[in-house]
Amino acid sequence: MRIRRILAAVFATAALAGLGLTGATAATATATATSVTPASVTPGECTDNGGTIDRSTPVLPTCRGGMYDGQTVD
Repeated sequence: MRIRRILAAVFATAALAGLGLTGATAATATATATSVTPASVTPGECTDNGGTIDRSTPVLPTCRGGMYDGQTVD
């Protein structure tokens, strides 16, 4: 009888650990999907995230420095 309880506890722990790993994998996939940088940023996004707008670039202004360094500003 005691062995059954121990085995039940071992299986329950293994099942819960498996669910924890699945949840961690899903959280990692979600975090990876949301960290994509946009093709262009607004002037406010550039300056709010520590950058400055460089208007000397030929075609479009570019964000210099900060989180969106090198992105075009629209």
